[in-house]
Amino acid sequence: MKLSKKRYLSSFIAIVVLLALVRLLFEGDNSWTAKAPQSSPVMDTALVEMQEASADEVSLPSVATPADTIERARPHRISGVTSYHVEFPDSNDLQLTAARQWGVTPVRNRDDAEQRMKELVYVGLNPYYHVDKLGASIPYLVPRASILLQDIGRAFQDSLYAKSVPLHRIIVTSVLRTEEDVAKLRRHNTNATENSCHLYGTTVDICYNRYMPITREVRNDTLKWVLSEVLRDMRQQQRCYIKYEVKQGCFHLTVR
Repeated sequence: MKLSKKRYLSSFIAIVVLLALVRLLFEGDNSWTAKAPQSSPVMDTALVEMQEASADEVSLPSVATPADTIERARPHRISGVTSYHVEFPDSNDLQLTAARQWGVTPVRNRDDAEQRMKELVYVGLNPYYHVDKLGASIPYLVPRASILLQDIGRAFQDSLYAKSVPLHRIIVTSVLRTEEDVAKLRRHNTNATENSCHLYGTTVDICYNRYMPITREVRNDTLKWVLSEVLRDMRQQQRCYIKYEVKQGCFHLTVR
């Protein structure tokens, strides 16, 4: 059925009036109003605990303070040894016994050395030590002594790093001497022994007043203290005999 415009307006007005009356009737009834839940001590305590737990879950890890960082990065202390003569007293006779035990038959000359490469190891180039320009010896050692020399050089650099000292290489000043070399030395140096430990490829001289800088140069005294600690440890491990040589300015050592 089609509604006329007049009837449509009358119906619309009646509905609006009815809705207005319904709103007036129920507006004063509080039972229709949404009420917020009342808080209680139990609920308050639970809420606080939940908040604290939430805070613990999202808490950030503790950050190291500058003092903690300094403590962890603090370098090892340099102590050196109590006395070079006391710590490194091993005589030539003692070292000679070890040299004969672990070494080769004395080499006559450089040509003879070239024929002994199955017994000797070339030690002229190494990242852990520097071999000086040799005038009375040649850069060869028996394998046992070669390993010892490399371990000393590596331990020296590791110790420098741990103590925050700029890296250096130790300097080797004497290695294997031939019988011909010893004979020449005795012409100019009456103190040179005819039966030298250097004849057997077991013995090296490590300079204590010169070093080869890798980064930047520092005081030789500091480097000598660190080197003496390394050599003391090697000797205490019974890997070598060591004599502190004052006139030659070196640690004279033989593998054992």
